[in-house]
Amino acid sequence: MSNSEARWVSLLSKCISLRGTKQVHSHIYQNGLDSDPLVLGKLLLHCAISISDALHYAQRLFQHFPYPDTFMYNTIIRGLAQSHTPLHCIHPFIQMLRRQPTLFPDSFSFAFALKGVANCGNFRAGIQLHSQALRYGYITHVFVGTTLISMYAECGSSDYARRVFEEMPEPNAVTWNALVTAAFRCGDVEGARDVFQRMPVRNLTSWNLLLAGYGRAGKLDLARQVFSKMPMKDDVSWSTMIIGFAHNGSFDEAFGFFRELLCVGIRPNEVSLTGVLSACAQAGAFEFGKILHCFIEKSGFLYIASVNNALIDTYSRCGNAAMARLVFQNMPVTRSIVSWSSMIAGLAMHGHGEEAIQLFHEMEEAGVRPDGITFISLLYACSHSGLVEQGCAYFSKMKNMYGIEPAIEHYGCMVDLYGRAAKLQKAYEFVCRMPVSPNAIIWRTLLGACSIHGNIELAELVKARLAEMDPNNSGDHVLLSNVYATAGKWKDVVSIRRTMTEQSMKKTPGWSMIEIDKVIYRFVAGEKPNGVTEEAHNKLREIMLRLRVEVGYAPQVRSVLHDIEEEEKEDSVSKHSEKLAAAFGIAKLPKGRIMRIVKNLRVCGDCHTVMKLISKVYQVEIVVRDRSRFHSFKDGFCSCRDYW
Repeated sequence: MSNSEARWVSLLSKCISLRGTKQVHSHIYQNGLDSDPLVLGKLLLHCAISISDALHYAQRLFQHFPYPDTFMYNTIIRGLAQSHTPLHCIHPFIQMLRRQPTLFPDSFSFAFALKGVANCGNFRAGIQLHSQALRYGYITHVFVGTTLISMYAECGSSDYARRVFEEMPEPNAVTWNALVTAAFRCGDVEGARDVFQRMPVRNLTSWNLLLAGYGRAGKLDLARQVFSKMPMKDDVSWSTMIIGFAHNGSFDEAFGFFRELLCVGIRPNEVSLTGVLSACAQAGAFEFGKILHCFIEKSGFLYIASVNNALIDTYSRCGNAAMARLVFQNMPVTRSIVSWSSMIAGLAMHGHGEEAIQLFHEMEEAGVRPDGITFISLLYACSHSGLVEQGCAYFSKMKNMYGIEPAIEHYGCMVDLYGRAAKLQKAYEFVCRMPVSPNAIIWRTLLGACSIHGNIELAELVKARLAEMDPNNSGDHVLLSNVYATAGKWKDVVSIRRTMTEQSMKKTPGWSMIEIDKVIYRFVAGEKPNGVTEEAHNKLREIMLRLRVEVGYAPQVRSVLHDIEEEEKEDSVSKHSEKLAAAFGIAKLPKGRIMRIVKNLRVCGDCHTVMKLISKVYQVEIVVRDRSRFHSFKDGFCSCRDYW
């Protein structure tokens, strides 16, 4: 490498944005090095891999270089494989094959292309790449063979993964570990354990993979057993336990492992911190999240972008958008696209649509190129704030200005946008005009809107479509039952309930959680009584009586989906889990403390009214996170302005 080449390569490595990279590229061009394969290769690598929003620029560079070498092809394949359209990596791979005999793919070409196929789970493309690997003699190459095993696992074929493994002459430890992961990916827990036991040599990575697999499979008892038997535990082991328990809803246990990690003197790593912050976010554990924030500041972890992003998400999902914004504004490291998207999503879930749009414009002005996830957050913000025209405009802008092809999630956001605004016919027409086949989630979103707005005719039509795609989904039956119950069509309600009983379908039980003194309490409607639930029920009876007397509250019994007597309906609706959590909070929290509740289902109309009244009568602020958004109740009003 000449001094001139070394100088420009060094300058490129210091660029952290596309704008800066373009400036360096301009100087490279002026100095006559734009056709230098080494310099251009480094520029291509920097744009395709190192900068999150520069892949499109890398593709333009690649197209304009007359004779790209194998390294350049591999770079663009790798970049596309890691993008939101991973299957596009096949196109440059095919171009490389067509340039024979002057150019041949190497092991990296196959590995990167296989990872792209794995990222989109395209089994057919994977088989074709497997055939090419056989043709070029790479099937026995450990690197390529291991990637093939992982690819088949992502495509759900454990048999093919095992066959590749059996044909490898000398599988190494990485290959054995890949086969364990493949078994878990395909849901074969016993098979994964069998492979682990047959390993000639088990290293620390092998043990951690077994832990992670059990955690993903929900086998927490087995994870505990493995953890206790491990000959050595590192920070990854502890992180794996924290994440595994958090993802399975065992938040107290996840917090317990984090505390134990500190007690044994192990310094948390980036993964363990983001894992325990994720647990806080899911559980709505605001107080514990604040303690973690202090620890992160004192320990110097604020200089890690992913930890800042996790803090933004935690505060947002714990009901404090102001603290999330503070973390975002004071980040000591460069804000990535993940940082901007997380903050936009946080504002969206709190119903701050206009503020989310303003932040999006700030992101554009800062030179950060939005990606598909950013637009999901932006469309979500428009949907939950009733900004229909703005949402439609951004949906068009996504493709026309930024060249981002809408994914099924973007179409779902648009259906939700129209549905929440009661534009059900527009929503239905939009689904019918979609260029991709609508999946069950799209139809379910529309059915949910029909349930909210009571459109029986369209609900029946949508339910018929869902019955063809996912006939045994209990949630669809419940949504249609809601529509009939609201309209008083009890015979139809009974018919649906009978079908659910005959097919052994069970309705998802509603639960709510509240954090008090750093302890998470969970309430489930109809659960067996214990000391905590009895105290909550007693306090709730007192609250409901006071609301009736002081503000004339009358239960909204249309929320009850059974044809029963009015008195029974009132009793049923009064025992919803979020009411029990709120009552327990009133009994236990000191005066002036904000009450934070997390609920797994959509808040019903009666509970929404009760929360507003409690906030007024008891002079308390209540923040409720339901399945789709936040509600902040204060002085008898809700932040959603009754639009949810």
